[in-house]
Amino acid sequence: MASTTLHSRLSHTQSPAVTRSSSSLRQITGNSLTWSRAFAPDRLLSAVSQSSLRVVGGSVKPLITCAAGTEPVAAANLAPGTPVRPTSIMVIGATGTLGRQVVRRALDEGYDVRCLVRPRPAPADFLRDWGATVVNGDLTKPETIPATLVGVHTIIDCATGRPEEPIKTVDWEGKVALIQCAKAMGIQKYVFFSIHNCDKHPEVPLMEIKYCTEKFLKDTGINHVVIRLCGFMQGLIGQYAVPILEEKSVWGTDAPTRIAYMDTQDIARLTFIAIRSEKVNGKLLTFAGPRAWTTQEVITLCERLAGQDANVTTVPVSVLKFTRQLTRCFEWTNDVADRLAFSEILTSDTVFSVPMNETYQLLGVDQKDIITLEKYLQDYFTNILKKLKDLKAQSKQSDFYI
Repeated sequence: MASTTLHSRLSHTQSPAVTRSSSSLRQITGNSLTWSRAFAPDRLLSAVSQSSLRVVGGSVKPLITCAAGTEPVAAANLAPGTPVRPTSIMVIGATGTLGRQVVRRALDEGYDVRCLVRPRPAPADFLRDWGATVVNGDLTKPETIPATLVGVHTIIDCATGRPEEPIKTVDWEGKVALIQCAKAMGIQKYVFFSIHNCDKHPEVPLMEIKYCTEKFLKDTGINHVVIRLCGFMQGLIGQYAVPILEEKSVWGTDAPTRIAYMDTQDIARLTFIAIRSEKVNGKLLTFAGPRAWTTQEVITLCERLAGQDANVTTVPVSVLKFTRQLTRCFEWTNDVADRLAFSEILTSDTVFSVPMNETYQLLGVDQKDIITLEKYLQDYFTNILKKLKDLKAQSKQSDFYI
């Protein structure tokens, strides 16, 4: 069972759903919310001054400016409400690579898990099968959010926008709506996953949005924990391991950038240790794997473990940068340009990693318990190659009887 030493005791209460419309949200927050930046939705934030507007393609858009007010967002506690159990959590982005591991870990530790999932043709039945409660809601539709938060103590925000969506739709506008609702309804703790070094790369829209969301969350006064991540080991399977096994092209770059990948299961485990620790409240943590790797080093490791060479197609970073500049020339390709902005980072000898000794000590974790990339990929290739061998043996046996 989850420890009862979470931040709030059972005596803490939560206001009932106070609103289901964006206009009501604006009324709750009032004029104390003084953020004004390019990604800010007018329907959620206070009015943008005329001096901060520009005309693009006949439409008026805010300039890219960011000014956080010193006053926290004010929320009305309209009623005493009902007690909220500290083990009641809401996972946002529960169907994603990290989100599903957070759900699994929470259920294993005895939490009452609720998952916010967009209405979809193929429902997320696997979450229900695990024992979680699935509620329909959409961060791009603020009126759907409040009702889903009733009875929730802690929000764990793993969500990010889909590749086909504009980055600002979910990662800024949706998150602003969610955080405002959390503040208004008295959510006791908010865990936000961000990106390592997001404060150092304002030229990358997603990283700039993550950094501004960190500041926005802090200014609301909500009890929170921000966790910056470097990279997921799971993402390397589809990107490198599977193409090598299937003898397909592996796409890489000539960039010197190094990333300390971490297993999402370890991230989920450390997250819940942080949630239960009073010492972590209000802190900014960064989770990084034991070692930082370049793209070529990862490919070489996969080749060795797979026992075969990769068909590597190297894309020069200069080509990515040129493609980004080209796509920025057209409004209908701006979203593509935003996602190619990471090429700006690849051109530098950037290391996405941090020393973890202080974090391990703060959380009471032994570094030996954190899986390395070598061990993770070795386990994957051992299991998959064994299955392929078994399938091949079964195929030969069936051919014999035929």
